Amino acid sequence: MSALPAGIRVRDVAGINGLTMHVLEAGNPKNPCLLLLHGFPELAYSWRKVMLPLARAGYFVIAPDQRGYGRTTGWDPGYDGDLASFRMLNLARDALGLVAAYGLRSVAAVVGHDFGSSVAAWCALLRPDIFRAVALMSAPFAGPPAVPFDTIAHPPQAPSGPTIHDALAALDRPRKHYHWYYSTRAANAEMRDCQQGVHDFLRAYYHHKSADWAANKPHTLTGWTATELAKLPTYYVMDLQETMAETVAHEMPSPTEIAANTWLPDNELAVYAEAYARNGFQGGLQWYRCRTVGRFDAEHQVFSGRTIDIPATFIAGAADWGVRQTPGALEAMESRACTKYLGTHLIGGAGHWVQQEQPEAVTRHLLAFLQRASVSPTA
Repeated sequence: MSALPAGIRVRDVAGINGLTMHVLEAGNPKNPCLLLLHGFPELAYSWRKVMLPLARAGYFVIAPDQRGYGRTTGWDPGYDGDLASFRMLNLARDALGLVAAYGLRSVAAVVGHDFGSSVAAWCALLRPDIFRAVALMSAPFAGPPAVPFDTIAHPPQAPSGPTIHDALAALDRPRKHYHWYYSTRAANAEMRDCQQGVHDFLRAYYHHKSADWAANKPHTLTGWTATELAKLPTYYVMDLQETMAETVAHEMPSPTEIAANTWLPDNELAVYAEAYARNGFQGGLQWYRCRTVGRFDAEHQVFSGRTIDIPATFIAGAADWGVRQTPGALEAMESRACTKYLGTHLIGGAGHWVQQEQPEAVTRHLLAFLQRASVSPTA
């Protein structure tokens, strides 16, 4: 991995819940550990800019390619394969297994970005004895789904009217939600084999969701309705007849813009492009399918009403629509889901890829949080 900063080490760790996990490391293994969990479509590599500063602050930092990603092996790559292995509680089991493999009884904090934020949140919810603090980035956690309550006295009413998908499709500009697009059989090939090639697809995708795309100006949505969701950019609520590759191609940056990009120059983008050209996208897309099929909702409801009771914070880019794409999620995290909440930080000059776009600010906020949470090396 030629674009990996000097000082970051590479290790493959076998025997992790059926996986051999590809892991990046920085710092002294005797120091308090930070576990960093990436999202989609990224890799452990997405943490490269914050790992060394965190290590210099006195932490041992580990970042794996998660199940379905990069150079981690042992996962089922087929659309019709073992979907259950990608469910959220098993992803948390992967994280737990990695910590155990290092001979650690606990880590100072688990930090998750994008879909990795969900894994980090479940780690914090389920095993606060192991994960002593949690920082979520770009995707807020509203808490476990509720078990229907008092249904004997008040039987639930069957849904009436069109589904959200029917309502989106019936708009004057017909639309669809990207979670359900990512759950289709065709999505993987439509991105992996797209006309512009994986490299240019990812260039446009990362640009479209970054602060470089000037139209990223998120605001609060009033509810989960078609008219409100249609206010989201097309990388979240797509035009009905377009693929994701076609969607982001409309926003492909110019050669001048690409040359001016300092947070993801072409040699660094090539690391992602090589991984996804080799593996395809299906491993990461299985995570979305686990969310949309509803098959695993019941096991999440076992934890209905349970809160995250370790110190928690939320960090995101000020230009990140991911903060607002699920109406009410951030407010629920701030007010109910976390009982030891230590603040929300929206960083200027960053969109969705906050730890790549503004790594210095992310590092500063993480270190301040860890100090307040009393899990810093000097606390």
